[in-house]
Amino acid sequence: MDDLARRQLDGIAELAGLAAAAGIEVWLRGGWAMDFHLGEVTRAHVDVDWYCWRADADRLAGLLRGRGWRPDPRMPVDVQLDLVRADVEMSVAYLAQDATGRVVVGAGPWAGTALPDGMLTGPPGRIGPLAVPMISVAAQIEFKEMFPVRMPDRPRRGKDAADLTRLRATDRHP
Repeated sequence: MDDLARRQLDGIAELAGLAAAAGIEVWLRGGWAMDFHLGEVTRAHVDVDWYCWRADADRLAGLLRGRGWRPDPRMPVDVQLDLVRADVEMSVAYLAQDATGRVVVGAGPWAGTALPDGMLTGPPGRIGPLAVPMISVAAQIEFKEMFPVRMPDRPRRGKDAADLTRLRATDRHP
């Protein structure tokens, strides 16, 4: 594990700890969620991806800003919360619920789009002693499979194909 991965893991622990202490629900997603499912760092990561309820995002941002995290000016905060500290980037996508209680995208061009059923009900993931809430493995697989379908102008990335292979090979997912 390189130094950036260690700093990212520290950021994961920090965000999860701050959120838990404040009663803010968060879920790890993306490549780090896969690694926490597998219990080890499998590859380099550019950033750390999360979900939180849109209603909690401002409070979470305030807690993180108080710890030296700064808004990333490349992404409008009304779309998602992007924060940086030194060379560690954290992206927090917003969740909401529709009139029926289904979990949907909470902001941006896809706002209101339904997300996978059961996405938020997976068990926590763990790397060493650090355990964090994360999206379900089934949702991780669905997102990786659907990436080129939902974004046809962007072909499947090599890392997504490798992640799919890893996720499908685990004993914890049929």
